[in-house]
Amino acid sequence: MIVVLVLLDAALYAVLRIYFYSSVEQTLRGELNVISTVLTRYYDSSSGSYNAEIRRTVESFDRKNSMELMMINSDNEVIITSSGFAPDSDYSMPDLISAQLSENGSGVYTGYQPNGEKVMAMSMLVDIADDNYNAVRVVTSLSRVDMQLGMTMAFIAAISCAVLLLMLMLGLYFIRSIVRPLRQISANAQKIARGDFSVRIEPKTDDELGELCGVFNYMAEELQNSESIKNDFISSVSHELRTPLTAIKGWSETVAQSLDDRDTALKGMNIISEETGRLSDMVEELLDFSKIQSGHFRLNKENTDLFAELTDAVIIYSERAKKENKTLTYDDPEQVAMIYGDRSRMRQVFINIIDNAVKYSRENGSIAVSTAITADEVTVTVEDNGCGIAAADLPKIKSKFYKANNTVRGSGIGLAVADEIVTAHGGTLNVTSEQGKFTRVEITLPLIKKPSGA
Repeated sequence: MIVVLVLLDAALYAVLRIYFYSSVEQTLRGELNVISTVLTRYYDSSSGSYNAEIRRTVESFDRKNSMELMMINSDNEVIITSSGFAPDSDYSMPDLISAQLSENGSGVYTGYQPNGEKVMAMSMLVDIADDNYNAVRVVTSLSRVDMQLGMTMAFIAAISCAVLLLMLMLGLYFIRSIVRPLRQISANAQKIARGDFSVRIEPKTDDELGELCGVFNYMAEELQNSESIKNDFISSVSHELRTPLTAIKGWSETVAQSLDDRDTALKGMNIISEETGRLSDMVEELLDFSKIQSGHFRLNKENTDLFAELTDAVIIYSERAKKENKTLTYDDPEQVAMIYGDRSRMRQVFINIIDNAVKYSRENGSIAVSTAITADEVTVTVEDNGCGIAAADLPKIKSKFYKANNTVRGSGIGLAVADEIVTAHGGTLNVTSEQGKFTRVEITLPLIKKPSGA
């Protein structure tokens, strides 16, 4: 901005100088035109007092206080001046030479006198047949013009300085208002990088920086929630892994010491088999989650009867529900619900949902599995009358690693994996619940459209 203002001031100075000097030149030209006309008229009158009239005209020049009038003969010598003082014999008159060489008979010179004074001089040839009066010349000082120009430029420079000062103050204010929040964001970002997710930034304004602070706070809050969920997940998974491993270790030692006791050995091997199955299922969930996170989750889609996979999942958990004194009801539909999907993944979804329903339902509780089919889609509903889910936990229930109830065994990623699978099939998985009363899971998937007329 300083460079721009300096260049602008220089341009203004050039324009004003041209304007002021042009005004002086026009004034001088006007005076010369008047004087030249008067001299021509005097000469044409051929009165005997011609020389006296010219001398009187020059000596009584009404603007002698601001400019000097000179009469010049054919030898380029000044013979009469309005000041009454003749210049030195070596007095230079570049404007007269320019007038003699120009087509219009006039010339202008701007420069310095021998005494150092800056002047503007203009000469004009006179069209009369008298060698004593070959040209007329006026000279004026430019000191007042330069003073006026200097005052004008000083005023412009003062305005420029005021503008620069104002811009500097405003720039410092706005830079400070921007830099301070950015420095705070940078410092807090470094704290987050070191694992401190509790930092927050208080927005000072409602502009883009305030919005950035809000987004930063939202990011910090989400990271803090993710860190908390991750820690809970690690704790939960560690517990889930420790429990079956402890059982496997304990019963394997018991079986090794009770080889002669067939009943104890058989019981131990059954427990070891069940706990090994639990470990295998948990590892499969973790592997599925890892594939989803890395983007390597793949589906082997084909035309599949959804109800057939649902029936198999219900059969798997019917015996378990009976053992736990819980009722699992399901009306096997007579229709066929054909979808284009992965057979084993859809069975995995139903197993996860029904498994959760059995785990979280109360003793002597009931789990109801129902279906509904339309022309375009099929809906599978699994509802239990168990502990339910709190309203605060319901929006997060499908989040990875999240467990609304830590008293029940599980990794917390089964529902998240199920939601990913359903979404990959173009469907939706919705959970509604009321704490202490029920939980309902609805899975909706698109059917394969039949050809028209079929």
